Amino acid sequence: MSERLLYLSRNDVKALAIAPGEAREAVLQAFRDHAAGLNRSLPKSALGLGPGHGFQAMTAASQANGIATLKWVSMAPVGPDSTVPGINALICVSDYESGAPLAVLDGDEITLIRTAALSAAAAARMAPPAPRTIGFVGCGLQAHAHLAAFLALYPGLTTALALSRSRPSAERLAQAASERGLATEIAADAATLLARSDIVISMVPGAPGLKPFLDARLTKPNAFAAAVDIGRSWIPESLPAFDVLATDSLEQSKAPYDIDGNPVTTVRFGHDLVELANAAHPTAPGARSFFCFRGFALADLALAHLVVGRARERGIGTTLPR
Repeated sequence: MSERLLYLSRNDVKALAIAPGEAREAVLQAFRDHAAGLNRSLPKSALGLGPGHGFQAMTAASQANGIATLKWVSMAPVGPDSTVPGINALICVSDYESGAPLAVLDGDEITLIRTAALSAAAAARMAPPAPRTIGFVGCGLQAHAHLAAFLALYPGLTTALALSRSRPSAERLAQAASERGLATEIAADAATLLARSDIVISMVPGAPGLKPFLDARLTKPNAFAAAVDIGRSWIPESLPAFDVLATDSLEQSKAPYDIDGNPVTTVRFGHDLVELANAAHPTAPGARSFFCFRGFALADLALAHLVVGRARERGIGTTLPR
Protein backbone atom coordinates (compact mmCIF):
# COMPACT_ATOMS: atom_id res chain seq x y z
CA MET A 1 0.00 0.00 0.00
CA SER A 2 1.30 3.45 -0.91
CA GLU A 3 2.05 5.64 2.09
CA ARG A 4 2.23 8.85 0.08
CA LEU A 5 -0.48 10.66 -1.85
CA LEU A 6 -0.03 13.37 -4.47
CA TYR A 7 -2.35 16.35 -4.14
CA LEU A 8 -2.76 18.78 -7.03
CA SER A 9 -4.58 22.05 -6.37
CA ARG A 10 -6.35 24.12 -8.99
CA ASN A 11 -3.28 26.31 -9.34
CA ASP A 12 -1.08 23.21 -9.70
CA VAL A 13 -3.24 21.98 -12.58
CA LYS A 14 -3.17 25.41 -14.19
CA ALA A 15 0.63 25.55 -13.83
CA LEU A 16 0.92 22.39 -15.94
CA ALA A 17 -0.52 24.36 -18.90
CA ILE A 18 -2.01 21.34 -20.66
CA ALA A 19 -2.30 22.31 -24.33
CA PRO A 20 -5.79 22.02 -25.88
CA GLY A 21 -4.46 19.75 -28.62
CA GLU A 22 -2.96 17.39 -26.05
CA ALA A 23 -6.23 17.26 -24.16
CA ARG A 24 -8.22 16.62 -27.32
CA GLU A 25 -5.97 13.74 -28.36
CA ALA A 26 -6.03 12.24 -24.85
CA VAL A 27 -9.83 12.21 -24.97
CA LEU A 28 -9.92 10.65 -28.43
CA GLN A 29 -7.44 7.98 -27.32
CA ALA A 30 -9.67 7.13 -24.36
CA PHE A 31 -12.53 6.45 -26.78
CA ARG A 32 -10.25 4.36 -29.00
CA ASP A 33 -9.19 2.35 -25.95
CA HIS A 34 -12.84 1.92 -25.02
CA ALA A 35 -13.65 0.55 -28.48
CA ALA A 36 -10.73 -1.88 -28.04
CA GLY A 37 -11.96 -3.06 -24.64
CA LEU A 38 -9.02 -1.55 -22.74
CA ASN A 39 -11.05 0.54 -20.32
CA ARG A 40 -14.42 0.54 -18.58
CA SER A 41 -16.71 3.05 -16.94
CA LEU A 42 -20.02 3.25 -15.15
CA PRO A 43 -22.81 5.58 -16.24
CA LYS A 44 -22.88 8.83 -14.32
CA SER A 45 -24.69 8.49 -10.99
CA ALA A 46 -26.66 11.64 -10.23
CA LEU A 47 -28.56 12.82 -7.18
CA GLY A 48 -30.79 15.71 -8.26
CA LEU A 49 -32.02 18.12 -5.61
CA GLY A 50 -33.55 20.78 -7.85
CA PRO A 51 -32.83 22.83 -11.00
CA GLY A 52 -29.06 23.18 -11.25
CA HIS A 53 -28.63 21.59 -7.81
CA GLY A 54 -27.28 18.11 -7.10
CA PHE A 55 -24.33 15.73 -6.83
CA GLN A 56 -22.76 13.34 -9.31
CA ALA A 57 -20.25 10.47 -9.23
CA MET A 58 -18.30 9.24 -12.26
CA THR A 59 -16.18 6.08 -12.12
CA ALA A 60 -13.74 4.66 -14.69
CA ALA A 61 -10.79 2.28 -14.94
CA SER A 62 -8.20 1.94 -17.71
CA GLN A 63 -5.89 -0.99 -18.26
CA ALA A 64 -4.12 1.05 -20.94
CA ASN A 65 -3.39 3.96 -18.57
CA GLY A 66 -2.93 1.83 -15.46
CA ILE A 67 -5.28 3.86 -13.27
CA ALA A 68 -8.86 4.04 -12.02
CA THR A 69 -10.62 7.30 -11.15
CA LEU A 70 -13.62 8.60 -9.27
CA LYS A 71 -14.83 12.10 -9.98
CA TRP A 72 -17.14 13.71 -7.40
CA VAL A 73 -19.08 16.75 -8.58
CA SER A 74 -21.38 19.13 -6.72
CA MET A 75 -23.67 21.67 -8.41
CA ALA A 76 -25.61 24.55 -6.91
CA PRO A 77 -27.51 27.45 -8.51
CA VAL A 78 -25.68 30.79 -8.56
CA GLY A 79 -26.60 34.23 -9.84
CA PRO A 80 -25.37 35.42 -13.25
CA ASP A 81 -22.77 37.75 -11.71
CA SER A 82 -21.84 35.56 -8.74
CA THR A 83 -18.16 35.12 -7.88
CA VAL A 84 -18.98 31.82 -6.15
CA PRO A 85 -18.55 28.79 -8.43
CA GLY A 86 -21.69 26.81 -9.18
CA ILE A 87 -19.77 23.58 -9.82
CA ASN A 88 -17.06 22.00 -7.67
CA ALA A 89 -15.22 18.75 -8.34
CA LEU A 90 -12.53 16.44 -6.99
CA ILE A 91 -10.89 13.46 -8.72
CA CYS A 92 -9.45 10.49 -6.83
CA VAL A 93 -6.86 8.38 -8.70
CA SER A 94 -5.95 4.77 -7.81
CA ASP A 95 -3.54 2.23 -9.27
CA TYR A 96 -5.34 -0.09 -11.71
CA GLU A 97 -3.66 -3.31 -10.51
CA SER A 98 -3.20 -2.85 -6.79
CA GLY A 99 -5.99 -0.40 -6.06
CA ALA A 100 -3.58 1.75 -4.05
CA PRO A 101 -4.62 5.43 -3.94
CA LEU A 102 -2.18 7.57 -5.91
CA ALA A 103 -3.49 11.12 -6.09
CA VAL A 104 -6.29 13.55 -5.32
CA LEU A 105 -6.81 16.31 -7.85
CA ASP A 106 -8.83 19.47 -7.88
CA GLY A 107 -11.39 18.62 -10.54
CA ASP A 108 -12.59 22.09 -11.51
CA GLU A 109 -9.74 22.96 -13.88
CA ILE A 110 -9.62 19.40 -15.25
CA THR A 111 -13.37 19.56 -15.91
CA LEU A 112 -12.91 22.80 -17.86
CA ILE A 113 -10.14 21.27 -19.96
CA ARG A 114 -11.83 17.91 -20.59
CA THR A 115 -15.24 19.42 -21.41
CA ALA A 116 -13.74 21.71 -24.04
CA ALA A 117 -11.63 18.79 -25.29
CA LEU A 118 -14.78 16.67 -25.73
CA SER A 119 -16.48 19.40 -27.74
CA ALA A 120 -13.37 19.90 -29.88
CA ALA A 121 -12.95 16.15 -30.39
CA ALA A 122 -16.52 15.94 -31.68
CA ALA A 123 -16.00 18.99 -33.90
CA ALA A 124 -12.91 17.36 -35.42
CA ARG A 125 -15.19 14.52 -36.54
CA MET A 126 -18.41 16.42 -37.36
CA ALA A 127 -17.91 20.16 -37.97
CA PRO A 128 -17.36 21.98 -41.29
CA PRO A 129 -13.67 21.82 -42.24
CA ALA A 130 -12.97 25.57 -42.30
CA PRO A 131 -15.32 27.43 -39.93
CA ARG A 132 -14.93 31.17 -39.66
CA THR A 133 -17.42 32.25 -37.01
CA ILE A 134 -17.99 30.71 -33.57
CA GLY A 135 -20.92 31.63 -31.34
CA PHE A 136 -20.98 31.23 -27.57
CA VAL A 137 -24.32 30.98 -25.77
CA GLY A 138 -23.27 31.43 -22.15
CA CYS A 139 -19.98 33.18 -21.48
CA GLY A 140 -18.62 31.76 -18.21
CA LEU A 141 -15.44 29.81 -17.58
CA GLN A 142 -16.43 27.02 -19.97
CA ALA A 143 -16.71 29.54 -22.78
CA HIS A 144 -13.12 30.66 -22.19
CA ALA A 145 -11.94 27.02 -22.18
CA HIS A 146 -13.85 26.37 -25.41
CA LEU A 147 -12.40 29.48 -27.01
CA ALA A 148 -8.89 28.11 -26.42
CA ALA A 149 -9.81 24.59 -27.55
CA PHE A 150 -11.48 25.70 -30.78
CA LEU A 151 -8.78 28.19 -31.72
CA ALA A 152 -6.24 25.37 -31.35
CA LEU A 153 -8.36 23.17 -33.61
CA TYR A 154 -9.36 25.91 -36.08
CA PRO A 155 -6.70 28.66 -36.22
CA GLY A 156 -8.57 30.12 -39.21
CA LEU A 157 -11.47 31.30 -37.06
CA THR A 158 -12.00 35.03 -37.57
CA THR A 159 -15.09 36.04 -35.57
CA ALA A 160 -16.56 35.30 -32.14
CA LEU A 161 -20.14 36.10 -31.15
CA ALA A 162 -21.16 36.16 -27.48
CA LEU A 163 -24.62 35.88 -25.93
CA SER A 164 -25.14 35.84 -22.18
CA ARG A 165 -27.72 36.74 -19.54
CA SER A 166 -24.83 38.61 -17.90
CA ARG A 167 -23.51 41.53 -19.95
CA PRO A 168 -20.19 41.65 -18.00
CA SER A 169 -19.45 37.98 -18.71
CA ALA A 170 -20.15 38.50 -22.42
CA GLU A 171 -17.82 41.50 -22.41
CA ARG A 172 -15.06 39.49 -20.71
CA LEU A 173 -15.32 36.72 -23.29
CA ALA A 174 -15.36 39.24 -26.13
CA GLN A 175 -12.23 40.84 -24.71
CA ALA A 176 -10.50 37.45 -24.42
CA ALA A 177 -11.40 36.63 -28.03
CA SER A 178 -10.24 40.03 -29.21
CA GLU A 179 -6.89 39.54 -27.49
CA ARG A 180 -6.52 36.32 -29.49
CA GLY A 181 -7.02 38.20 -32.74
CA LEU A 182 -10.73 37.59 -33.40
CA ALA A 183 -13.28 40.16 -34.40
CA THR A 184 -15.89 40.11 -31.62
CA GLU A 185 -19.50 41.07 -31.16
CA ILE A 186 -22.01 40.73 -28.36
CA ALA A 187 -25.08 39.29 -30.09
CA ALA A 188 -28.39 41.04 -29.58
CA ASP A 189 -30.36 37.79 -29.59
CA ALA A 190 -30.14 34.05 -30.11
CA ALA A 191 -31.57 34.14 -33.63
CA THR A 192 -28.78 36.45 -34.81
CA LEU A 193 -26.07 34.29 -33.28
CA LEU A 194 -27.48 31.05 -34.73
CA ALA A 195 -27.88 32.49 -38.22
CA ARG A 196 -24.28 33.72 -38.37
CA SER A 197 -22.28 31.00 -36.61
CA ASP A 198 -20.53 28.05 -38.25
CA ILE A 199 -19.99 26.61 -34.78
CA VAL A 200 -22.33 27.12 -31.82
CA ILE A 201 -21.41 26.23 -28.23
CA SER A 202 -24.34 26.33 -25.77
CA MET A 203 -23.42 26.47 -22.08
CA VAL A 204 -26.57 27.62 -20.34
CA PRO A 205 -26.71 26.56 -16.66
CA GLY A 206 -29.86 25.11 -15.17
CA ALA A 207 -31.92 27.63 -13.25
CA PRO A 208 -35.50 27.94 -11.99
CA GLY A 209 -37.77 29.30 -14.70
CA LEU A 210 -35.38 28.60 -17.58
CA LYS A 211 -37.15 28.08 -20.92
CA PRO A 212 -35.45 26.63 -24.03
CA PHE A 213 -34.76 29.39 -26.55
CA LEU A 214 -32.31 28.06 -29.17
CA ASP A 215 -34.05 27.05 -32.40
CA ALA A 216 -32.06 24.52 -34.45
CA ARG A 217 -34.00 25.53 -37.56
CA LEU A 218 -32.22 28.91 -37.48
CA THR A 219 -28.71 27.44 -37.71
CA LYS A 220 -26.69 27.43 -40.93
CA PRO A 221 -27.21 24.43 -43.25
CA ASN A 222 -23.76 23.07 -42.34
CA ALA A 223 -23.36 24.37 -38.78
CA PHE A 224 -21.99 22.32 -35.89
CA ALA A 225 -23.45 22.76 -32.40
CA ALA A 226 -22.04 21.41 -29.14
CA ALA A 227 -24.51 21.41 -26.25
CA VAL A 228 -22.37 21.52 -23.13
CA ASP A 229 -25.63 22.23 -21.28
CA ILE A 230 -26.92 18.71 -22.20
CA GLY A 231 -29.42 20.33 -24.58
CA ARG A 232 -31.56 22.19 -22.05
CA SER A 233 -31.31 25.49 -23.93
CA TRP A 234 -32.50 24.03 -27.26
CA ILE A 235 -36.19 23.92 -28.20
CA PRO A 236 -36.93 20.17 -28.35
CA GLU A 237 -39.35 20.50 -31.28
CA SER A 238 -36.60 22.13 -33.36
CA LEU A 239 -33.97 19.42 -32.86
CA PRO A 240 -35.07 17.30 -35.86
CA ALA A 241 -33.57 20.10 -37.99
CA PHE A 242 -30.17 18.56 -37.23
CA ASP A 243 -29.13 15.95 -39.79
CA VAL A 244 -26.62 14.18 -37.54
CA LEU A 245 -26.86 13.87 -33.75
CA ALA A 246 -24.10 12.36 -31.65
CA THR A 247 -23.11 12.02 -28.02
CA ASP A 248 -20.05 10.93 -26.08
CA SER A 249 -21.37 7.46 -25.27
CA LEU A 250 -24.56 5.79 -26.47
CA GLU A 251 -24.22 3.47 -23.49
CA GLN A 252 -24.87 6.48 -21.27
CA SER A 253 -27.23 8.72 -23.27
CA LYS A 254 -29.87 8.06 -25.91
CA ALA A 255 -31.17 11.61 -26.45
CA PRO A 256 -30.55 15.24 -25.45
CA TYR A 257 -32.14 16.46 -22.23
CA ASP A 258 -34.83 19.02 -21.55
CA ILE A 259 -34.90 21.76 -18.92
CA ASP A 260 -36.06 19.25 -16.30
CA GLY A 261 -33.19 16.85 -17.05
CA ASN A 262 -35.37 14.32 -18.86
CA PRO A 263 -34.51 12.87 -22.29
CA VAL A 264 -36.38 14.63 -25.08
CA THR A 265 -38.74 12.58 -27.23
CA THR A 266 -38.23 14.47 -30.51
CA VAL A 267 -34.86 12.95 -31.52
CA ARG A 268 -32.39 10.22 -30.63
CA PHE A 269 -28.63 10.09 -30.96
CA GLY A 270 -27.35 8.04 -33.86
CA HIS A 271 -23.60 8.13 -33.19
CA ASP A 272 -21.04 8.51 -30.42
CA LEU A 273 -17.34 9.25 -29.98
CA VAL A 274 -16.61 5.57 -29.43
CA GLU A 275 -17.57 5.11 -33.09
CA LEU A 276 -16.10 8.40 -34.36
CA ALA A 277 -12.77 8.44 -32.49
CA ASN A 278 -10.83 7.05 -35.45
CA ALA A 279 -12.51 8.80 -38.39
CA ALA A 280 -14.80 11.70 -39.27
CA HIS A 281 -18.48 11.12 -39.86
CA PRO A 282 -18.97 10.75 -43.64
CA THR A 283 -21.69 13.40 -44.03
CA ALA A 284 -21.76 15.55 -40.87
CA PRO A 285 -19.17 18.16 -42.00
CA GLY A 286 -21.51 19.21 -44.82
CA ALA A 287 -24.73 19.07 -42.83
CA ARG A 288 -26.28 20.41 -39.65
CA SER A 289 -24.74 18.40 -36.81
CA PHE A 290 -25.31 18.36 -33.07
CA PHE A 291 -23.14 16.99 -30.27
CA CYS A 292 -24.65 16.73 -26.81
CA PHE A 293 -23.04 15.08 -23.80
CA ARG A 294 -23.46 14.59 -20.08
CA GLY A 295 -19.76 13.97 -19.49
CA PHE A 296 -18.03 10.61 -19.85
CA ALA A 297 -15.95 9.29 -16.94
CA LEU A 298 -13.26 8.00 -19.29
CA ALA A 299 -12.59 11.53 -20.54
CA ASP A 300 -11.91 12.64 -16.96
CA LEU A 301 -9.66 9.61 -16.49
CA ALA A 302 -7.71 10.50 -19.63
CA LEU A 303 -7.08 14.04 -18.41
CA ALA A 304 -6.24 12.85 -14.89
CA HIS A 305 -3.66 10.46 -16.35
CA LEU A 306 -2.13 13.25 -18.42
CA VAL A 307 -2.10 15.68 -15.49
CA VAL A 308 -0.61 13.28 -12.92
CA GLY A 309 2.11 12.17 -15.31
CA ARG A 310 3.04 15.75 -16.18
CA ALA A 311 3.03 16.79 -12.50
CA ARG A 312 5.43 13.98 -11.61
CA GLU A 313 7.75 14.95 -14.46
CA ARG A 314 7.87 18.57 -13.30
CA GLY A 315 7.78 18.01 -9.54
CA ILE A 316 4.51 19.95 -9.18
CA GLY A 317 2.06 19.25 -6.35
CA THR A 318 2.08 18.42 -2.67
CA THR A 319 2.93 14.99 -1.31
CA LEU A 320 0.73 14.05 1.60
CA PRO A 321 1.05 11.24 4.16
CA ARG A 322 -1.83 8.78 4.29
